[in-house]
Amino acid sequence: MYSSQFQGITTDPDLMTLPVDDHLAHRGDGAFDVMRCVNGRIYLMEEHLKRLERSAGAISLEFPEAYGDIRELVNALVIIGGERDCLIRTVISRGPGSFSTNPFDCPSSQLYVNVVRFHGVPDSYYKEGVTLITSKIPIKKSFFANIKSCNYLPNVLMKMEAIKAGCQYSVALDEHGFLAEGSIENIGVLTSDGILRIPETERTLAGTTARRVYQLADTLVKEDLIRGVKFAGITSEEAYQAKEIFLTGTSIKTLPVVTYDGRKVGQGYPGPVCSRLAALLWEDMNHNRVVLTDTGLASV
Repeated sequence: MYSSQFQGITTDPDLMTLPVDDHLAHRGDGAFDVMRCVNGRIYLMEEHLKRLERSAGAISLEFPEAYGDIRELVNALVIIGGERDCLIRTVISRGPGSFSTNPFDCPSSQLYVNVVRFHGVPDSYYKEGVTLITSKIPIKKSFFANIKSCNYLPNVLMKMEAIKAGCQYSVALDEHGFLAEGSIENIGVLTSDGILRIPETERTLAGTTARRVYQLADTLVKEDLIRGVKFAGITSEEAYQAKEIFLTGTSIKTLPVVTYDGRKVGQGYPGPVCSRLAALLWEDMNHNRVVLTDTGLASV
C-alpha cells in the first residue's frame, strides 16, 4: 500500500490504514478505480486513470501532489509486492479534517493505492455459467451512476440480495425498465435478432472492460457469430428471450449467464459468443497493456 498520509509504501497489512476522520471512511467521500495486472503487465492503465480523473472532477475532488507520480507509484508497488497477477486499487479521498459532511473541513485530499493478489472466480463459473436475478435495489441516478465514488452501499445491497436468493449475481433496472448493471459488473445480451446489446452508459458506469468488449465484438461480426453490436436499451423481456447473456468486468473477464430470474438462457449452458469474447479478451489482456520494469513503465 502507498499512502500520501505517511508518504511511503508498506507491505505490512496492519499498517494499511487511513485516519478515522478521513471523509472517505465516514462519508464515502472519494473516488476510486481498479486496474488489473496480468502476468506482470497492466491492462488498460490509461483508460482506468482517465475514468478516475473524470470521477474526481465530477465531485470537485482535487488531486494530491503525489498523484503526479501515480504511474511510477503503481509500478513500484507491483514490483515490491512481487505478484505478477494482481489488482491495483487507486483511491483519491477528500482527506481527514472532521466528522461533518463539509468537504472544506479537509485541508487536503489524499492518495491511497493498494495492490492485492488476484483471486479469480471459480473455473466452474466459466465452464457451467452463473445465475442472475433482477435486483429490487433502486438504481443510482445518472449523475451518481457515472461517478465511480467510494459510496457503494447500493452495490453492496445488490450483492447481498443475490447471495440471499441463492444466486451469484444480480442486475439492476433503470427507471425506464431497461437493464442497467450489476453490483460491479456490466452486462451484455445477445438478443433473439442476433444483435449484441450492451446497456447505454447514461444510467450506468462506463465500464472500461465493457467498452473494450464492444470493440472486440467487431471480430464476431466478421466471423458471422453475431449480426452486429451496439449500446442500446434492453428490456427484461428481451433478456428472457436472449440467445446469450454475459457479465463482464475487470476481474471476471466475461462470465456466461445460464439462468436469469429462474428462466433458462439460450440452451442453458455457455454459448459460443461469450466463449469467443472471453478468448478475444484474454488475448487482448496479454498484448494490449503496459509492462512493468525496474526503471519505469513501457507501453506495448
